Amino acid sequence: MTGALSKGLRRVAAVVAVAALVTAGVATVAAADADRTAAKSNSHWLARQLAADGTIENPLGGSLPDHGLMIDILLAGYASGNGDLVEPIVTYLDDQKFANDYFTWDGLLPDMGYDAIIRGGQTAKTLVAAEVSGRNPRDFGGYDLVAETKASIALSGPHKGRISDYSKNPEWSEMVSNEANMFGQSLGVIGLAGVGENNQLAIDRLLTQQCSDGYFRIFFGVIPTTQTPAEDEDVLPNGYKFSTCDEGKPFDQSSPDGDTTGLALSALLAARHAGAPDLDQPIARTVAWLKRNQASSGGWGGGVGTETPNSNSTGLIAQALADAGGADAEVARGVRFLKSAQVTAADKDTPIGGELGGIAYTPEGYDSARRNGIGGDLPTWIRASAQASLGLSQVGFYDLTKGKIPDGGEEPTPTTTTPAPTTTPAPTTTTGVSTTEQTTPTTVAAETRTETVTRPPRTKTPRPVSPRAGAQAPPPGAAPVTDVIPVIPPPAGTPVSTPADKLAAFLAGRLVDGDHIEVSQDGKSFVDYDATADLVFGLRALGGQDDVVQQATLFLLNADSVRAYAHGAPYEKADAAYAEPLAKLQLLGRFLKADGGAPADIDKTVSDLAISLNGLREPDGTYVDTGEQADTSQSTERHVWVTLAAIADNDGTAALGALLGRQCRDGTFPVDLSIQGCGSGDLAATAKAVVALNAGLPKAATESTESTTSIEPTTSEPSSSSAAAKMPAIPTGWTTKRLDGLVAAAGALNAKITPEGVVLDGNAGTDTVLSAIVASGRHATGLDVKSTAATLGGLLHPDGGMPKQLDGESELVTSIAVAQGVAGTSWVSVDNAPIAPVLRLPAVAPVKRDTAELSRAAGAANATAAWVIGIGALLLVAAIVGSRQITRRNTTRKAVSP
Repeated sequence: MTGALSKGLRRVAAVVAVAALVTAGVATVAAADADRTAAKSNSHWLARQLAADGTIENPLGGSLPDHGLMIDILLAGYASGNGDLVEPIVTYLDDQKFANDYFTWDGLLPDMGYDAIIRGGQTAKTLVAAEVSGRNPRDFGGYDLVAETKASIALSGPHKGRISDYSKNPEWSEMVSNEANMFGQSLGVIGLAGVGENNQLAIDRLLTQQCSDGYFRIFFGVIPTTQTPAEDEDVLPNGYKFSTCDEGKPFDQSSPDGDTTGLALSALLAARHAGAPDLDQPIARTVAWLKRNQASSGGWGGGVGTETPNSNSTGLIAQALADAGGADAEVARGVRFLKSAQVTAADKDTPIGGELGGIAYTPEGYDSARRNGIGGDLPTWIRASAQASLGLSQVGFYDLTKGKIPDGGEEPTPTTTTPAPTTTPAPTTTTGVSTTEQTTPTTVAAETRTETVTRPPRTKTPRPVSPRAGAQAPPPGAAPVTDVIPVIPPPAGTPVSTPADKLAAFLAGRLVDGDHIEVSQDGKSFVDYDATADLVFGLRALGGQDDVVQQATLFLLNADSVRAYAHGAPYEKADAAYAEPLAKLQLLGRFLKADGGAPADIDKTVSDLAISLNGLREPDGTYVDTGEQADTSQSTERHVWVTLAAIADNDGTAALGALLGRQCRDGTFPVDLSIQGCGSGDLAATAKAVVALNAGLPKAATESTESTTSIEPTTSEPSSSSAAAKMPAIPTGWTTKRLDGLVAAAGALNAKITPEGVVLDGNAGTDTVLSAIVASGRHATGLDVKSTAATLGGLLHPDGGMPKQLDGESELVTSIAVAQGVAGTSWVSVDNAPIAPVLRLPAVAPVKRDTAELSRAAGAANATAAWVIGIGALLLVAAIVGSRQITRRNTTRKAVSP
């Protein structure tokens, strides 16, 4: 499994290479099973993958390295007796004090106080790394990791005993979602056992996740209950409770997971060695289950989506079984499986002759690389190697934390190799643009659009969608994933001349098979349908990639894709429907129909999506997902998407009413509709809500705009009398409350914009994502966002992408999120959009800080004034009110603002 978990962005590590402990006080590796020579060869290969400073590039992009994988490599190095090879990693984490970039949010949002947000699983993993490397775990990277890990264990309530994500700052508690899983739980037990401080609460919680069959599941689950928190501490306030593994079975929440079971066995062994009582039976059940579930090939598989025997899972399990004892034959078969996937001296004249010691994810992957080279699979090889190596070394984790490493094994001898030439695959026929570096002018003016853009109709016949349509999305609740960059970039397409064109080319080049985004987790690729949909909306705003937009839309609307994205296949075992995916798909389908050249069944597809979405609507206008993996949140963003789809279906009254009913007193909107009666809300949520409040069917929008042509933009603050004279008539079907709400919300957005058109972060720097979200909302009301487009366009990297941190590398999710800001338009304003802005509001010049300060007293004195004083005054009042927004990437990979 990989290591690093974030969200939402945010988050628990997708974890490690861990396992095992011996019940005796010394390392006891069976010579017949362990192959320390093979393990040493692997450690040398892994060390060659590191940069000089001990880091390894994070495939997710950004300025931060892949800390989780670095620790995996560290563990493998020490287990094989090659700690010297991985010392640069230890230096980076401890001496240079970069460890907290991994287990806090400080690395994502540096120097803003977010080191107060602790990621429990990552903290535990860093504790284990400190112990294994022989450093002081109570002062590693400037932190007492023993105390930090203990502090992450909930002492009471539904999360009691759970290694948890939490905030030390109470004001930020609502920002942190506890997504800690069983990897973090096991690592916490191992780390505390290593310092002789078993935590019984954590051990007890670990055991609740073992099913009676003997295996462990990976994710904590909740089930409905009639009990109250007073009757059972595991009960949540909403009528659900955290379940045991067996309790989750009737709800399909307890699929076996080999990786989790192997790591949990290592944790139980470590705890028992450190003195924890009553663990013999749970350990025996775990060993028996693992022995029963070994494949005929000698390997073991992981969990849902990684069931095929692989070296990653086999390494974890073989290490744990060797440590437990009583499974010599199974461990020996596992070692043979691992070695069948490892590069040896016998491969010296093949394309992988220079990769001595590396281990493929599967023996089949090794055979393929032997013929064609590793190519784009290198990240998978590195992750697989780090954990497969543990099955070769077979050092129990307790012994690792105590520095008890057995002798033995020969260091590899470098050989001169003559790799056979690799066969270059023939380019596939795809549509898009190259991701290679392109020459661009030194000065490029940002091209912006503030009106509807007309493009010629399509004439090309679309090619078949990728055979990956309907492939699994990442497992529900999965740890962070790695974006898969196409190995063969699509051929060059539209010439790049503006920032919008550059960003569009960057996004199009990230589509696998030219029509979807893929992510990788634990060596297996998944389709990220939500990110693909967000990318399509972004390209709609940017323009210039019509063929790519069409192809990706067809991929998403494929019946198998719809089942996977909107109905949870294959994870849902009964009927399920998810509102936000249904809404996005419906809007994309209506877009495609208006483009021309859509499939003959497009009307039925859109109708079916609308019917499914309508079936989720509650009497109060909110929407409730169905299914075990349903999104139970009531986020404003989610509700805006379904509201836009309802408006496109000419049925948005109820959804708009629910949205308006949650507006805060200062005109902003909360991040979640469960928040009622708020004084001040969230800037990003407000920008998204504005789009919905001003949306209508395209014909109605055109008629309304024509009837209010007297509403002209102004660059000065109007007097109450002049503003009142310019009040637009209330459009047909609108209420006064809707118009009032729209004006107040638009004013709140305008209040946060600098003269450069951006929103500043806590360090007075540009918050690129929030600036783009606010720009899309302002543009949807007819306000000018040219300055935003110019500023954001100037921040793009030469490859056309936008970094998460301005000094980092281009990152896909961030690039998608800023698309509308760079384009200078909202996707609802482009040609063929199924909805369009209805009103154009007067613009107000960005409010300078001193203006706001001088006006605050006057605003407070007239707080009771009615909206009839005019739009200008309302905008000024809204401008006076401040709001705070923290933008981060979350685990659902939401990227595009509605």
